[in-house]
Amino acid sequence: MMSNNKFILNSILAFSFLSLAIAYFIQYILGHEPCNLCLIERIPYLASLILISLIFILNKFEKVIAGIVLLFFIFGSIVSVYHVGIEQGLFSESLVCDLGSLNGNMSKEDLLKQFQNKTPISCKDVTFSFFGLSLATINTVISVILSGTMIRVIKNYGKN
Repeated sequence: MMSNNKFILNSILAFSFLSLAIAYFIQYILGHEPCNLCLIERIPYLASLILISLIFILNKFEKVIAGIVLLFFIFGSIVSVYHVGIEQGLFSESLVCDLGSLNGNMSKEDLLKQFQNKTPISCKDVTFSFFGLSLATINTVISVILSGTMIRVIKNYGKN
């Protein structure tokens, strides 16, 4: 593996860990409940932690695994753009935003429990912002940058 790729992948690994740590800090320490799309947007970071670690452990299939990481970050970019669109009123909320409350076979007791619990967080509500930007907006920019970075990593594997 080229040392440049190793540095980039280590940086993405550290950045993914930091991103998840910040997300959990905002959720559990600051008390901002994430919506379902916010939770889905964490998947690429978790996947990159696992897959990039796998690259270092296996020392083979680097280009294929890097390609899978790229697909996760592209997925994250698409979900984030969609989430920002919902926040800005460009798209209406989908079933994904309301998964927690969808269950056709609920008993009266389950229904009562659900009403006692917090209502699901709407994907259009921005509960936390940083420098006036929603976390979905920030994640869109980061996901696009990480997608581009992974394309560079994959291209580097072809060079000798």
